[in-house]
Amino acid sequence: MKKKALIITTLLHGLLIVTVYVLQGIILPYIRIGGLVPMLLPIVCAGIALYEGRYKGGIAGLFAGILCDVSFNQPVGVFTVFLTLTGLVLGTLSDTVIMKGFVTYYISCAVVLVLSAMVQMFPLIVFREVPVQALLGTAIQQTIYSLVLAFPIWFFVQALGRRTERVSPSGQTFY
Repeated sequence: MKKKALIITTLLHGLLIVTVYVLQGIILPYIRIGGLVPMLLPIVCAGIALYEGRYKGGIAGLFAGILCDVSFNQPVGVFTVFLTLTGLVLGTLSDTVIMKGFVTYYISCAVVLVLSAMVQMFPLIVFREVPVQALLGTAIQQTIYSLVLAFPIWFFVQALGRRTERVSPSGQTFY
């Protein structure tokens, strides 16, 4: 029973990530606000890590990072490493220190989006010598636009988190 639940949960997470990837890459480019397209995959990675823990967060980050590397014009592997580490670190914090809830989710999303913007800006600043001031406005606007869409994503991530069966170290099962 436990393996079946794990497989179903993993498939549902994968379906959520692919759905958000399609939304981000195919639909939202036609709904640009100020010429910007929001970054949604880091939000999903942060949400899964927060509600599911470090292992599922790391796997979700790996999958989402691969999709980001395929989509964006970045050096290969940058988002794969970044989102995998994001899933592992945020998931570990979720398992040990921070509470799971909307406020924590939203703050986590904001931090992950700011870090994602820095990851996107780094090659432009270092290799193409684009001034930081020219990139900051776009990064701030993209982060705000993405945070607006973090709210509806929260419902899906939270619903998946509630669905997942958790077992405490003492062996007690709870939901």
